[in-house]
Amino acid sequence: MHRILRIMFAIAIFGSKRNGNIMAKKKKSNSNTIALNKKARHNYSLTDKFEGGMSLQGWEIKSIRSGKVNISDCYVHVKNGEAYLLGAEITPLNAASSHVVCEPNRDRKLLLNRRELEKIIAAVERDGYSLIATAMYWKACWVKLEFHLGKGKKDHDKRSDIKDREWAVDKGRLMKNRNLDR
Repeated sequence: MHRILRIMFAIAIFGSKRNGNIMAKKKKSNSNTIALNKKARHNYSLTDKFEGGMSLQGWEIKSIRSGKVNISDCYVHVKNGEAYLLGAEITPLNAASSHVVCEPNRDRKLLLNRRELEKIIAAVERDGYSLIATAMYWKACWVKLEFHLGKGKKDHDKRSDIKDREWAVDKGRLMKNRNLDR
């Protein structure tokens, strides 16, 4: 009896190899996405996609893990041959940032290859493109920012996109009804 109790106690603490840990664990979400900028596709015609790492402080990582990020009004700016994320708001946690002066809207440096930076600089300076942040996500243990080259849409462009989207939905309905009649 004593031996059985010891085995059950060991399984409860260390877990068994077959069944995993018996103790209840906090479930993690499967999505690696931290924040999305959904309005970007509506307001801009996006072309080339880039991915860059971000230079962050410790309190920012803790805030990002708790989901306190807003990238809806941010963009990427190139200055002195380096790319910076401007306008992204990372709200500091009260517990994690008590000993540090936090600046929620500070400029954050993006970590890119020289070749990517040269391509971005050429598109922005020569062709008049803007750099729009569309998503922030985890890639392994690193925070990555996805951004696109884009040009602002005019109102008639937005209306034509809406019309095309509605036509695609109507076309799908027509094809579905046509297949049901057979």
